[in-house]
Amino acid sequence: MKSLSILTALLGLASATAIRSEARPQRTSYDGYKVLRVAAGDDAAKLNKIIADLDLETWKGAAKVGGHADVVIPPTKLAAFNAQAEGFETLTMHEDLGVSIANESGFQAYAGTADQSWFNSYHAYADHLTFLKDLVAAHPNQSEIVTSGTSVNGNAITGIRFWGSAGKGVKPAIVFHGTVHAREWITTMVAEYQAWYLLNNYGSDATVKSFVDKYEFYIFPVVNPDGFIYTQTTTRLWRKNRQANSGSSCVGRDINRNWPIQWSASGGASTSPCAEDYKGAKQSDAPETTALAAFLNKVKAAQGLKLYIDWHSYSQLFMSPYGYTCSAVPAKNTEYQSLARGAVAAIKAVYGTTFNYGPICSTIYKTTGTSVDYVFDVTGADYSFTLELRDTGANGFVLPAAQILPSGVEAWAGVNYLLANMK
Repeated sequence: MKSLSILTALLGLASATAIRSEARPQRTSYDGYKVLRVAAGDDAAKLNKIIADLDLETWKGAAKVGGHADVVIPPTKLAAFNAQAEGFETLTMHEDLGVSIANESGFQAYAGTADQSWFNSYHAYADHLTFLKDLVAAHPNQSEIVTSGTSVNGNAITGIRFWGSAGKGVKPAIVFHGTVHAREWITTMVAEYQAWYLLNNYGSDATVKSFVDKYEFYIFPVVNPDGFIYTQTTTRLWRKNRQANSGSSCVGRDINRNWPIQWSASGGASTSPCAEDYKGAKQSDAPETTALAAFLNKVKAAQGLKLYIDWHSYSQLFMSPYGYTCSAVPAKNTEYQSLARGAVAAIKAVYGTTFNYGPICSTIYKTTGTSVDYVFDVTGADYSFTLELRDTGANGFVLPAAQILPSGVEAWAGVNYLLANMK
C-alpha cells in the first residue's frame, strides 16, 4: 500500500507540466452538415451500401435490420444522399451541425471555484486540470492529484484520488474512466460531477460519508487527453488517440479496442488504421492503454479493486461484461443484471430518463479489446461496468450544455445504487 501511495504522489507531479498539443491544421468546419437518423427497415444492406458509396461518417456504426444509422452528411453530398436514400424514413438530429457545435462550444469562463456552476458549461482542457486542482485545494486532507501515465503526445492522464476516515491506500478502490473516446464530452463532465458530489457532501451527508469511508476513489475524467485536446482545437468529432500509424496517413487507435483481452478475435474492432474503431497493429500498442492497465493492476494488487466504470456516450445504456462474446456471460451475471436493473431504475426516478441494460455484446454490439472485459477478467475487479450516457439520438455526441448537470445528477443516482448494493 505504501509503494502505491509513493507512486501516485510522484506521478501526480506530472500533471503540473504544460499541456502538449500538436501543430494545428485548419479547424474542421461542420457548417451546413446535417445529421440524420435513417431507419434501415428491412434494407440495412442497401442503406449501408449507400453510406459506403458516398463515404459518409456514421456516429454509431453500420445499420442492422430493423435498426438505424446516424449519418453525418456534408452539404456537397446531401443531394446525392437524398436521391439514393429515397424511401428510407429519416429524422433530423442536427439541421446544421456547425451551428450546434458553435452553441455547445461557447465555453463559460472558469470562476476559479470548484462549485456547481462548473457544470453549467463545457470547458477547455486546461480548465479541467485547474478544476481538479481546485477541488483538491478545497479538500486538502483527503484528496490529491494522481496521474495514470502519459499519452502519445506526453500529456499526463490526470485524475483525482480521494479517501475517507481510514486514510489513503487502505480501503478497496473504485476507478472511473471518462473521455476514452475524445468526442464524448459529456463523459468528462459526468465523471467530474461524481468526484465533486462525493467530496462536497462528505461532511454533510451520512450516506456519502459511508461510501467514501468504505472505498477509495480514483476518478480520471479524461483518459485520452490528446484526442480531447484535438476535438477542442481542430476536429470536434475526433474519436481515437493521436498516434501515428506506420504505412498509413490515417492517425489514431481506438484505445478501447486495444486492451489485451480477446484482441485478436474477429468482428469486434477494425484492422484498418482509417477506421474509427481501429484496434492497433498489436494489442496494447497504444501508450494510453498500457499505462491505464498497469495503473489498474497496481491498484488491485495494493488495495483491491471493487468497482470500475468506463463512461461513454451516447445511447443511454448500462452494460456489463462481456463485449467480446454474445454466447458467454460472467459467472455472477445474475447479480450483475440485478445491480444494473436497480441502477437504471434509480436513474429513471430522477428525471424519467430511461436506460436499457444488459451484457455489452447483446445490448449494443460486439466489442473486442475493451477495458471493461480486461478489468473484470484480467485485473480481477469485483465489478466492471460501462455506461452510455445521454441521449438516444436527438443530439448524439453534441449534447447541449443544459443537459450536463442533469446527466451528472442522474448518473450519481445510478452510482449511489451500486455503492449501496454491491456485495
